[in-house]
Amino acid sequence: MSDKRAAVLLADGFEEGESLFVVDILRRCGVCADTVSVEGEMVRGSHDIYVKVDCLIGENKFDDYDMVVIPGGMPGAENLRNNPLVVKWVKKFDSEGKYIAAICAGPMVLKEAGITAGRTLTSYPADKYRELFKDSNYVDDNKEMEKMVVVDDNIITSRGPATTLPFAFKLAEVLGGDVEKVKEGILYNAMQKAI
Repeated sequence: MSDKRAAVLLADGFEEGESLFVVDILRRCGVCADTVSVEGEMVRGSHDIYVKVDCLIGENKFDDYDMVVIPGGMPGAENLRNNPLVVKWVKKFDSEGKYIAAICAGPMVLKEAGITAGRTLTSYPADKYRELFKDSNYVDDNKEMEKMVVVDDNIITSRGPATTLPFAFKLAEVLGGDVEKVKEGILYNAMQKAI
């Protein structure tokens, strides 16, 4: 059991898989993971799945968490990017060397926070994101699943829904979770061997 805590931020239009699978894997690995809404208690995903969150962003203190997780999904990622409190959290976490994780369209929030220049990262592989991160060392590798998760010091990024499991396991690993036991338990290792 890890004593680390992660806040998975949700806004209307969030990508359900990139959010809920991350929470699931973190919790299975013994990491406390809270779903934190920037809007209301019920948040609608990009595929019309409603989720009741653990808490609202204004109810929490920045210092309560060791990691903030930013999922993709549209317009969820844009809603997070446009929220001044989310941007403040990301800037504060970066200044303190705390973990910031973003997947798919989520890295746009990191750009808004002004922390991507010169950093190595990835995102959903679309031209608009490649252009957005032209001041970064942008990783554009779709050949190996494990390479679709990019770590640059305290920033962890990934590409999209299909990369959610390796992304979630990397987050659990850096937070001290029991990763190998969970990988075996959910047949992740068997699936990796079969690919």
